[in-house]
Amino acid sequence: MGSRLGKTSGAIIMLTGLSLSLSACSGGSADSEVAPAESIARATLVGADQAQYGEVIIGEGDGGLIVRIDARGLEPGPRGVHIHEVGKCDAPDFKSAGGHWNPTDKQHGFDNPEGAHMGDFFNLVIREDGTGSVEATIDGGNLKEGANALMDADGAAFIVHAGPDDMKTDPSGESGGRVACGVFALQKFEPVR
Repeated sequence: MGSRLGKTSGAIIMLTGLSLSLSACSGGSADSEVAPAESIARATLVGADQAQYGEVIIGEGDGGLIVRIDARGLEPGPRGVHIHEVGKCDAPDFKSAGGHWNPTDKQHGFDNPEGAHMGDFFNLVIREDGTGSVEATIDGGNLKEGANALMDADGAAFIVHAGPDDMKTDPSGESGGRVACGVFALQKFEPVR
């Protein structure tokens, strides 16, 4: 289990379209001929300084969740990024988000023989212009229902850490402090025509 890169090109195109549709749409019309799409979860990444540092969008695909992370305004370098188990982002340290989302009771990291958490990702590399993105899938994850539902009773959050994840040290990959956090919220939208 856990996130995997590279199997998502068509699904990511769908998520990018969802993102653009959400941005462009101010609400559906009563005479719409197209039914609303299924829900997605979206989190705006905010720092302790209340500045916005990007967003994360998650939708359901075949056999798992499809994730798109777009960051901006961060210092260059690799950053550990993870889905956390509680939908709460109390500044300044964001510890209210709890540990990594781990419904299958694994240890942390793709290089750990007992891992990985479903909320683990490969490092997000922030370029010199302060931007970075990651596209991934989470095999076996569900958005709202089932044993591995992301949006359970206490929700979920997304955290960007100060340093890189070593991909093996339990419980958090030694990725340092939490610099940005976003609480996932379910959204529905009307497709743009």
